[in-house]
Amino acid sequence: MTLSHDLAGTGPSIVVLLHSGVCDRRMWDAQFSALAEAGHRVVRCDLRGFGETPIDAPHTHAEDVRDLLDHLGADRAAVVGSSFGGEVALEFAARHPERVAALALFGSGMPGMEPSAELRAWGDRERDLLIAGDLDAAVELNVDTWLGPEAGEEARALVRRAQRHIFEVQLPVPDEHGPVDPEVARDELARIQAPALVAVGAHDLPDFRAVADELTRLLPAARRLDLDWAGHLPALERPEETARLLTAFLAEALEPAAP
Repeated sequence: MTLSHDLAGTGPSIVVLLHSGVCDRRMWDAQFSALAEAGHRVVRCDLRGFGETPIDAPHTHAEDVRDLLDHLGADRAAVVGSSFGGEVALEFAARHPERVAALALFGSGMPGMEPSAELRAWGDRERDLLIAGDLDAAVELNVDTWLGPEAGEEARALVRRAQRHIFEVQLPVPDEHGPVDPEVARDELARIQAPALVAVGAHDLPDFRAVADELTRLLPAARRLDLDWAGHLPALERPEETARLLTAFLAEALEPAAP
């Protein structure tokens, strides 16, 4: 299956945008346009079970990203991931390091991440609401949890629509058609040599600040960026500012080496 995706720009470098687990490729509207205008060829996709990409078989998200790059004829790409998309980006970089020119991770998850008591309590609450059939309350729980204090109503409405669709698509899917859990060891992550931006919001859950700590230690070429204004989804909370910092990072990370 080829993931549903959009393309923009005609530059020599390709940038892949991977969405969070509560949204779809629409979360990158501002950054998608800004990166194309900055001279990149940009692709944003819906992972399976999100947006316009259905679930029809067992799958591995990282290999779906590889297949998309193959479909586009791209040998290497800069990979940008938000939250769950960051976890997918890390798995892809660990499995195919030669295909990753740079990584930019925002509030990233991490393969093998053990949730804190706070995150488990959130998961239990979401599960209980879904079992009770209260889809509206489960959606609002996600909106309230994952968007920081600067998110406007437009961002909240986008997450609200996307999360409801995710529930409607994913809840009926049999377990045997779901994603295969990634198995990426810490030493595999430590071998990722690509320049990496590790950005995390001051208002994010402690789990994701801890992941940023760990990734900053593990990734040899990591640069940590703490966003004092951000929650979990800076791309939606301050879209233009996130676009600027992402464009600046990629301009440096993808700069051709001097002869």
